[in-house]
Amino acid sequence: MLVVFVPSQLWLKQRITQYKSNYKTPLNPTIMVPGSSASQNRFDTLITQLRKETKTPHSVLKLKVAESGQITYTGSIKRGDNQPFIVIAFENNRDGYTNINKQAQWLNLAFKDLVKTYHFNHFSMLGHSNGGLILSVFLEKYLAQTQNVTPERLMTIATPYNMESDSTTKQTAILKELIKARGKLPKKLTVYSVAGTENYSSDGTVPANSVNQGKYVFQNQVAHYTQITVTGDDTTHSDLPQNKQIILLIRQYLLKEVLPSKDRLPMTKRSQSNDVTETGLP
Repeated sequence: MLVVFVPSQLWLKQRITQYKSNYKTPLNPTIMVPGSSASQNRFDTLITQLRKETKTPHSVLKLKVAESGQITYTGSIKRGDNQPFIVIAFENNRDGYTNINKQAQWLNLAFKDLVKTYHFNHFSMLGHSNGGLILSVFLEKYLAQTQNVTPERLMTIATPYNMESDSTTKQTAILKELIKARGKLPKKLTVYSVAGTENYSSDGTVPANSVNQGKYVFQNQVAHYTQITVTGDDTTHSDLPQNKQIILLIRQYLLKEVLPSKDRLPMTKRSQSNDVTETGLP
């Protein structure tokens, strides 16, 4: 009996483990993190526009994390909505290297609480400005603390990976930190880094060169890394989350919506390694 029982139990345990690793929960939220000085209402205009343009209603849950670690919830995830938006903001939303690292810790507290409450095991992310830095630090330093939860896609909008620096050779402290720990990034992650330019060098706040330094963090570390540049109307730093082209990018690449051919934004220039894509959009 032992000869039969022991191998069968080992086989069953292996199958259960394999099932758990392959199973994806119906709930697949998009977690949004605003930049410095922005509240949990930062993405309201974007969300309103997405609700108008998509066939999915997308309920909205907002979290605010106090400096004490206390989390305040507003809104809710409606029954049957498997693709909600979850906005996470911080009482201390100030700029700076030290605060960004603190905000990544607070994001981790909120994330753990969300997984415990809603039991999802895959998700996507959207970060505007320093929100993209917070998400990047979180992925490297803290995600591994929550087991069996997989990030699928990350889109950053005007994220200054080299802070205010326009240099292509000198690296700020946070860029050095992100490069040093990039080996801890999720290997199956797909990343889209979006820059806006009023004059092909800046969005009025963040230098395009700073946004593009993200390639040194993600290239050859994640499954796919794509750089996208948006020019034209509504490309100032604060306008970018509501930019019509970026809304289409979010629908097509982050939410994986099948768009009509006239609205699809094709990739026009790929490197030989297919890890980096640079696209200029009208």
